[in-house]
Amino acid sequence: MAPPARIRLGAASPGTAATTAETLAQLAQITRRAAVKGIDVLLLPEAYIGGYPSGTAFGCVMGSRSREGRDEYLRYFQSAVDLGDSVGEGGAGAGAAWLRRELGGPGDATPPRASLDGSPDAKTRGDGTREQLELIARQTGVLVVTGCIEKAGGSMYCAVVYVCPRLGVIGKRRKVMPTGTERLVWAQGSPATLRAVTTIIRGVRINLAAAICWENYMPLVRQSLYAQNINLYLAPTADGRDTWLPLMRTAAIEGRCFVVTANMCVRKPTATHPAANVTHDSSNGDAVDELPDPDHFGSGNRRSSCVTEEGFEIALPSPPPPPPPPQQQQQQPRRPASQTKRRQSVFDEDGNEIVLCGDGPKAQRLSVANGHQPAASASSDTKFVSRGGSAIVSPFGEVLAGPQWEDDEGIIYADVDFDDCIRGRLDLDTAGSYSRNDSFKFSVEGLDLTPLPY
Repeated sequence: MAPPARIRLGAASPGTAATTAETLAQLAQITRRAAVKGIDVLLLPEAYIGGYPSGTAFGCVMGSRSREGRDEYLRYFQSAVDLGDSVGEGGAGAGAAWLRRELGGPGDATPPRASLDGSPDAKTRGDGTREQLELIARQTGVLVVTGCIEKAGGSMYCAVVYVCPRLGVIGKRRKVMPTGTERLVWAQGSPATLRAVTTIIRGVRINLAAAICWENYMPLVRQSLYAQNINLYLAPTADGRDTWLPLMRTAAIEGRCFVVTANMCVRKPTATHPAANVTHDSSNGDAVDELPDPDHFGSGNRRSSCVTEEGFEIALPSPPPPPPPPQQQQQQPRRPASQTKRRQSVFDEDGNEIVLCGDGPKAQRLSVANGHQPAASASSDTKFVSRGGSAIVSPFGEVLAGPQWEDDEGIIYADVDFDDCIRGRLDLDTAGSYSRNDSFKFSVEGLDLTPLPY
């Protein structure tokens, strides 16, 4: 009997770029780099497309809203993407009808575009973002899962979309419970959108589903995913606190599944990058015909921000570096992004992260207990609004890659054997016999919990 194929899981921690068009181009560049590394499934952070409005209250206090806050909300709404879906009952969208492109009529927002097989598709709806993501996945061969801010009707939803290189979009879900002041701008999605999806990669059936940020702290949300017999649990997030990685390890052990989490790494301003007012650009550009040069979108094009004392997010444009003197222009070719040094680390048997500083066998090792990174491992001048923390965890709670701290350009990955999910069921099957389903009854409104096959 041939050994099962190993699947390469990956995650990255990029920050949202200054415009939606730039973010989509940046996503294409990251996905191309992931393909070069042989990654099969790539996870990107919560709200990556559209942006996470950290630090702003949109001019709202109890009983009052400001004109400036309404204008800021308008800009944020304009930067959200229209995937051509409807609001649906309780924020469920149109479900299978949207997936099959069966919606039409007044919702059409763009002229007909070419479908994935090149034939005209008169039923295309939305602003073209769906088609752009499908093209990126198809051209790279990577299954892309990304967070996005989706607008439908007059509402915005924090969403996750699953994009298969063979079939296009195979699923989308909307955050069931926005946390705290997220509720000012994000509507509640229906629990019906917690539906897992399935695909086959290298002959291995993968059942995957996502819980978004603090949904992962909701035990019943986690159980609704376990009950569908998933073996890949995805957790795009905006939480980079010390409590996050232990939660991911818990989910992996509970569900006996691989867990991948991704969080943005966003830098604070420096003296060389003065602050500017927040702006949102609703332009998504035309559908991608070919992927951009992988070196074109570097850290200089990533959106960075800080929060003022008044609680407003400040977006920081990153101007290109000055050109070299004329006599050096032919002598100093641009350094490829692939040669940029990355922080490297491993985990010892006690679960402590070992940070490798320097190059070669004499690299200095710094022990970091419980995933904390020492200040010495980053530039003393570098500050972060969000430090990232993307990671990959095994069904036995082992951290296989990451956490990816203070790195907005790198990609982490791990080669995994999905049979480990079955091996883990020997002693724990949270949604099967171990759940004592003869005594405890669990159901989710609008969601079929029939287990997917392996």
